[in-house]
Amino acid sequence: MPLGNPKDFWTGVIYIAFGSGALIIARDYGFGTARKMGPAFFPAILSIILIVIGIISLARSLIRPGTPVGRFTFKGLLLVTGATLLFGLIVRGAGLIVAMPVLVIVSGYASRRFRWPAAIALALLLTGFCILIFLKGLGIPLPVFGPWFGG
Repeated sequence: MPLGNPKDFWTGVIYIAFGSGALIIARDYGFGTARKMGPAFFPAILSIILIVIGIISLARSLIRPGTPVGRFTFKGLLLVTGATLLFGLIVRGAGLIVAMPVLVIVSGYASRRFRWPAAIALALLLTGFCILIFLKGLGIPLPVFGPWFGG
C-alpha cells in the first residue's frame, strides 16, 4: 500500500523511536504503582503515550493524503543543535537570563520565516516563563544571573 502522507509516516516513526528508546532506558528503574510512583513510572507512561501517538500517525499516513516531505536542510539542523549545545555550555556561567534568549534566537534563525521582533519577543516571554516555572515553581538549581555577570 503506497504512503498517502509521508510527513505523517515519518512523524510516526520518530515518535515510536523516541518512545521506544525512553521505554528501554526506563526499564532499569523501579516502576512502582499509581499510588506510590517509582522513578520509571512517569517516563514509561510518557513513552507509551508517544508510541501510541506514533502508531496513530502511521495509520493516518496510510489513510489520508498529504504533501511529500521537503528536502533536508543542514542549516536548520546545525542551528538548532548548535543552539542547544550553546545553551548547555553557557547556562551555568551566564545564567538563564542570557542562555535562554540565545537558545531561542539562534534556533529560531533556522526558520525561513525568522523575524527579529518576533524572535526577541518570544525569547523574552519564554525566558520569563522558564524562570517562573522551573526556577521559582520547581526549584531547579540554575542561576538567573550566572557568575559571569555577578550572580
